[in-house]
Amino acid sequence: MNKLFTPHNLVDIQLKNRVVMAPMTRTRTLNGVADELTALYYSQRASAGLIITEGLPVSEEGRGYLYTPGLYNDEQMQGWKKVTAAVHAKGGRIFAQLWHVGRMSHVSVLPDNQVPVSSGVIPATNTTVFAYTDSGEPGPVAPSKPRALETEEIKRVTHDFVKSAQLAIEAGFDGIEIMAANGFIFDQFLSTELNNRTDQYGGTVENRQRFLLETIDAISQAIGHDKVAVRVSPFGRIYDLAPYEGEVDTWANIASALGKRKLAYVHLYYQPTYETAPLEAQNFKTLFRETFSGTIIAAGGFNQQSAEAALEKGEVDLIAFGVPYIANPDLVERMQNKWPLAESDRTTYYGVSGSPAKGYTDYPDYNGK
Repeated sequence: MNKLFTPHNLVDIQLKNRVVMAPMTRTRTLNGVADELTALYYSQRASAGLIITEGLPVSEEGRGYLYTPGLYNDEQMQGWKKVTAAVHAKGGRIFAQLWHVGRMSHVSVLPDNQVPVSSGVIPATNTTVFAYTDSGEPGPVAPSKPRALETEEIKRVTHDFVKSAQLAIEAGFDGIEIMAANGFIFDQFLSTELNNRTDQYGGTVENRQRFLLETIDAISQAIGHDKVAVRVSPFGRIYDLAPYEGEVDTWANIASALGKRKLAYVHLYYQPTYETAPLEAQNFKTLFRETFSGTIIAAGGFNQQSAEAALEKGEVDLIAFGVPYIANPDLVERMQNKWPLAESDRTTYYGVSGSPAKGYTDYPDYNGK
């Protein structure tokens, strides 16, 4: 049985299949506002059971990459209205991923060249962000050294997420996903390597997860828990996120805390892939399935065969595909019909130089349309 193409009930939202378009940063908006091209890109992929947008900064402070469309003011909300309308017109469902990068930023993309904020002051090394180089040209640069958020500022960041979530619902999104994965701000608070705070947001597991849980609860209160989801990357190593003391206990506590919350879904991203994740992550899969009774989305290098296998094992409910969606707007139809997949051009993954449509909306479906 091809379970991948069967419907799924997501907190009373009927998904037509179990294929999810994963969030992918594409850096295509010069002014940070979603436009007609953005609407075309997402609507081309509306045969997915669920689309999750690229990460949308919840504030100027939360931005780490040039040309990313935000969701923190009315103009941006109006831009996203065009996107949700276009996706819904094709029978699709779409969640907005809300994003604050924390230390994964650079002074050149922040207001008045302010420094990034984080749980502490340790910069991210051996990685880059897309900002302005010393020559003033867009390009990869090392993240700037962050400053630690003051205790009273943390609630301000939570409020930014709440406001962004409210704008998302006003824009017509079916729900929101909190980006708490991939070494961004919430991961920075969870890590004992990066978080040496002595206030109520540092030290114990309960304190280090407080920021994330307070944000989840505040958004749930504002828009309804059934419209709130979260993405985490257990034992992730992306963007200079290193192993840390108490990591196993930290993730066990996160599993327990999320299990007590009736969320739309939890999105688990395993690195380097779902099938080759480290042993600790493999153990977490089992623990989380036992702890969380709601919908689980898994991401991490899936193809059709590995997706079907994961669904048949009952480990997860939905499967997220990232890179295959770049060159295959009709990915669902291609997999259903065993049609070959097109290859994407990596040189056009990011940026707006030349034609923003190149490598973005100019990939045809299998029938050449």
